[in-house]
Amino acid sequence: MEILLLGIYSFFVWLIFIKFKWLPWNITTQVIAATIPIVGITALILFLNIFAPSSADVRVMNYVVPINSRVAGKVTEVPVEPNIPVKKGDVLFRLDRTPFEIQVRSAEANIESLKAQLISANANQRNLSQQLKEAVSRQGTARTQLALARKRAAEYEELARTGAGNRFDLDQAQTDVQRTENDLQAAEAAVAQVQERLAAKTSAGVQDEVAKVLAQIAQAEAQLADATWNLEQTVTYAPADGYVVALALRPGVMVVPFPPVPAMTFIEDEQWVVAYFGQNEVRKIEAGNEAEIALKTYPARIIKCDVEAIIWATAQGQLPISGMLPSTGFGAAPDMRLAVKLRPVGEDAELFLAPGARGNGAVYTNSGHAIHILRKVFMRVGAKLDWLVLKLH
Repeated sequence: MEILLLGIYSFFVWLIFIKFKWLPWNITTQVIAATIPIVGITALILFLNIFAPSSADVRVMNYVVPINSRVAGKVTEVPVEPNIPVKKGDVLFRLDRTPFEIQVRSAEANIESLKAQLISANANQRNLSQQLKEAVSRQGTARTQLALARKRAAEYEELARTGAGNRFDLDQAQTDVQRTENDLQAAEAAVAQVQERLAAKTSAGVQDEVAKVLAQIAQAEAQLADATWNLEQTVTYAPADGYVVALALRPGVMVVPFPPVPAMTFIEDEQWVVAYFGQNEVRKIEAGNEAEIALKTYPARIIKCDVEAIIWATAQGQLPISGMLPSTGFGAAPDMRLAVKLRPVGEDAELFLAPGARGNGAVYTNSGHAIHILRKVFMRVGAKLDWLVLKLH
C-alpha cells in the first residue's frame, strides 16, 4: 500500500520538477518534496486504519460434529459418500438390528409373564378376601346360635327348678351350648388364620405380593423402553445440512460408543467468516457496516459482506476457576485480537466457502467515507496478487 502511494507521488514530483519544470529543483523543494509524503502517508495510514481497518487474518470456519454411534454393533449400510451434500435427517449409516430386536422381544415376553403373575396375585388376594368374609359370616352365625342355646339352657334350667321340666331337656340344652361355643371358637380361629395370611401380605414388614409384581412390571416396561431406544439407535441420521469428510466407515466394521474415536466427521453448512483485528482497530466498527474479503481460494475476487457482530471476548480473557493464581508466564504476551463476524451478502451469499479458507479483509465504518476508496483499491490490488504462487518447487 505504501509503495503504491509513493509511486503515485513520485510520478507527480517527476512531472512537476523534472518533466515540465514548473518549480525549481533545489534543496528547499527537495526537503519539502521528501517531507510531504512522509507526513501525508503517515496521517493517511493512521486515519485509514481507524475508518477502514483491514485484517490480514480472515478465516472461514464451519461447525464440525463428530458422529458417534450410541450403541455398539456391526455396520450393515453406509448410504453416504464423502464430500457429497446431505440434508438434515438423511441416513448416515445403519447397524445390524438383530440383537436389538431380540432384546425387545425378550422384554415384551417378560412383561407378558409378569402380567400373568399379576392376575394370579390378584386372584389370590381376592380369594383370601372371600375366605375372610366367609369366616366372619360363620363367626357371626356361631355367636347367634350360642346366644340362642344359652337362652334355651336358662329356660330349661328354670323349668327344671320349678319341676315343670325334665332333667334330660336341660342336659340337652347345656350340650347344645357347649357345642355352639366350640363352633364359635372354631369360627374365630378361622377368622384369625385368614387375617394372619392377609397380614403376611400387607404388613409393613413384608412386601405385598401384588405391589411387588406391579413394581416388576414397571421395571420390565423400563427395560422394554430402553431396548426400543437401543433399536432406534441402530440408524444414525445427519444432524444438519452438510457433508461427511474423510469417510472410512464401511459395512462390516464394528462401531462402539467411544467419543474419542468417532465413526465419521460431519461438516455442517452453517459457517462463520471471522476477521481478526487489533483491539484498538474495532472502536469504529458496528454491526451492519460494509465489509469486503479476498480469499486465496478465489484469486482476484472481492466477496461482499456485512458485519454481523463483534465478539467482545478472547480466549486469553477467561479466568480459570481454581485455587491456583493465574500464571502470567515468561514468554511474549499474546496479541489478544478481537474477532469480527462477517456475513456474505448479495450474490456472494450463496458462494461456496471452503472451511479453513484464509485471506484478507476490510471493514468500512460510518466515518471517513472519502478515504474508503483507497482501502478498496488496496483490497483489489492485493486480491490480484493472489494469482501469484511464490515458491521455487
